[in-house]
Amino acid sequence: MGKHYLPNLAHKDEMLKEIGFTSIEDLFSDVPEGMAKEFNLPEGKSEYEVFTELNKTLSKNKIVLEMPSFLGAGTYFHYVPAHVKYLIERSEFLTAYTPYQPEVSQGMLQALFEYQSLIAELVGLPIVNSSMYDWGTAMAEAALMSARVTKRKKFVVPKALSPEKKLVLKTYTAGPALETVEVPWDERGQMDVEKLKEAVKGAAGVYVEMPNFFGLLEENLREIGEIAHDAGALFVVGVDPTILGIVEAPGELGADIVVGEAAYFGNPMNFGGPRAGIFAVRNDRKLIRQMPGRIIGMTKDADGKRAFVMTLQTREQHIRRAKATSNICSNEALVAVAAAIHLATLGPKGIRELGEVILKNTAYLKKRLGEVAEVPFEGINFKDVPVKFEVPYSVIHERLLEKGIHGGYYLGEHFPELGETTLFAATETTRKEWVDGLIGALKEIIGEAEL
Repeated sequence: MGKHYLPNLAHKDEMLKEIGFTSIEDLFSDVPEGMAKEFNLPEGKSEYEVFTELNKTLSKNKIVLEMPSFLGAGTYFHYVPAHVKYLIERSEFLTAYTPYQPEVSQGMLQALFEYQSLIAELVGLPIVNSSMYDWGTAMAEAALMSARVTKRKKFVVPKALSPEKKLVLKTYTAGPALETVEVPWDERGQMDVEKLKEAVKGAAGVYVEMPNFFGLLEENLREIGEIAHDAGALFVVGVDPTILGIVEAPGELGADIVVGEAAYFGNPMNFGGPRAGIFAVRNDRKLIRQMPGRIIGMTKDADGKRAFVMTLQTREQHIRRAKATSNICSNEALVAVAAAIHLATLGPKGIRELGEVILKNTAYLKKRLGEVAEVPFEGINFKDVPVKFEVPYSVIHERLLEKGIHGGYYLGEHFPELGETTLFAATETTRKEWVDGLIGALKEIIGEAEL
C-alpha cells in the first residue's frame, strides 16, 4: 500500500513517454561516459552518529588565527564586524528568497536598493544590479552581454587570469560559441598593450582586472579602455572593491561594464562561497536592457508614498523563457545585504583606510619576501605578491604546514612559464609577526634544502 503514497509513481511510464523516453536511464543519456560511477556508499547511520562523526571531522580544521594563512588568489581573510552577522540573521533577511511579491517585500527590496546605491558610488557607474552569483559568473555574463550588444563573437581577456575564472568563462561561452582570446603579460606583469592592439580587432569586449591576478595594479588601464573603444569593443573591468578607496573608480576610467566580488565586504571566506558578484554598467539604454540579473528601483505607490519595485524583470527566463538575457534570476541576496551593511558601516573614510592598511601590509610582505626569493614583477601590489623560488614549492609548502603556517597559491601548475612562482597574500588582518614568522620559516626551509 505504501507505494501509492509516493507522488507520480503510478504515472512513471506515462511521464517518460510524454518526454520521449522509455526508461529512467534515458534521463542521463547525455552524461559523458565515465562520469557517472558507482559510489560504493557505506550503510546508513542514525542522525546522532552522523552528527558526532561530522563534528570529529570538522575539529580537524584550523582557523586563520591559529594558523596564519597567506593563501589568497581570490579568497581573502577580511575582518567582518560582529553586527553584520547579527543584522543579516534577522528573519526578514535570513528567510527571504526572492521578492516575487514586491508589495510585501519592501524591507528586502530597500536593503538591495541600498546595496546597489553603495556599489554604484564605489565603482563609478550609475546602474547596478542586485548581484550575481560571484565574480566569475559576473565576468562571464559580461562577455555574453558584450556579444549581444555589439553583435560580435570574440571576447579578449588577459592570460594572467584566475584559472577558476577561465573555466567559468569557458563553460558560459561554449553554448553561444563565443571565442575567447588571451593577451599575454609583459616583463612587468602588465597586460601587453601592443599584443592587445592586434587581439582586439573584431572583439565584442576587452576584459582587464584591477588589480590583476598577480596582484599588480594595471598601469595602463585607461589606455586599454581607449584601445577597446577605438576597435568598437566594450571595455569591461573586473575589480576588487576593497581597493576602491585609494584608486580611481573604473567607471571614471572609461569602463562600460564593471564586475567584481562584493563578498569581500561583510562575509567570511566560507570555504570559497557563497558570494555576490558585482555587475554595473554606464547609463546607456542599450546596455541596461541587456543586463543580466535584477535591478531594484524606487518609485511611489498609489498613495504617493515611497516604494521599491523590481525593475526590468522581463529580461528573466521565468518570464521571457529562451529570449531572456540570462539564466540567472535569483541572486545572492543575503550576501549582498551583508556587503551593504559593512560598506555603510565603513563609509568613505573607512573604505579609504581599509585600502591603505591592505596596501601597507602588502608592501611589507613583498619587501620581506624579496629577502628569500625573487620577486619577478615590478610595480605596486595589492593583496597578492608573486615570488619565485629556486627550491620546488611543493617541498616548501609541506614544511610550512609542519610549522603551522599556510603558504601561498602555486602558479606553476597553470602558468608553467613562471616556474616555481607562488602568490602570497596579505589583507588588513595580516599581522607583522605573521610575516616575520613566515620569512624566518622560509629562510630555514630553503637553507635546509640547499644543504
